[in-house]
Amino acid sequence: MERIPVSVYILTYNNRRTIERCLKSLGWADELVVVDSFSTDGTYEICQRYTEKTYQRKWTGHRDQYQFAADQTTHHWIMFVDADEEIPPELADEIRRVLEEKREEVDGYYGYRRTYYLGRWIRHGGWYPDYEIRLYRRDKGRWEGGLHARVVVDGKVGSLKNEYLHYNYQDISDQIQIIDKYSQIAAEDMLKSGEKFSLFKLLLHPPFRFVKEYLLKSGFRDGLPGLIIIVATMFYVFIKYAKLWEMTRCEKEKEDGS
Repeated sequence: MERIPVSVYILTYNNRRTIERCLKSLGWADELVVVDSFSTDGTYEICQRYTEKTYQRKWTGHRDQYQFAADQTTHHWIMFVDADEEIPPELADEIRRVLEEKREEVDGYYGYRRTYYLGRWIRHGGWYPDYEIRLYRRDKGRWEGGLHARVVVDGKVGSLKNEYLHYNYQDISDQIQIIDKYSQIAAEDMLKSGEKFSLFKLLLHPPFRFVKEYLLKSGFRDGLPGLIIIVATMFYVFIKYAKLWEMTRCEKEKEDGS
């Protein structure tokens, strides 16, 4: 049976802690594309040891940067992997198998992600199961959206059974810094889209996430890490709306002063 080639693309920025583990897990890929946003910790140099198709490009937003990386690939089937993720051998084998067996039936595949956090694999709550389209036909998928940009496939989508692995935060301090960064981007996206600040959302969305993810989705079964996850999630939700309020107020003050 003919072997179907696969291109994998990755975005990087100061991912020295995780990038080599990621790249080592992609030895099965036929092409590897890396787009780096001018890392300062040696990430770019590490990537150059694994592929010649390593580019440096100024960050232009999630959707645009991911799509640029996808456009640098050359094979018909492509897959994106984040710099803090790992593709285990059983998933790589499954990818090869499904592409050979169902090449004409499916245009994309959902992948399921399992996250390692504070010394344990998270198996409940809002982080699990975590899934999105990862593997798809290059001419059938495009990136859409803002902060939470995703691949949208025009065609039939299946699912991969084996999970890929995610090593997201080095520690809680790292998590707090990422929350500050992503809540800022989320607030800016809301402002640009014309969303108005809502006191209702500021006050009620955080506890709603607690009920949904910690109680209904059994986040409490992940022990203390599960509790830390939900508290951090509630803080993220609260602070993004607080930042939207702050941005809205600053814009109004500028308008009143002009």
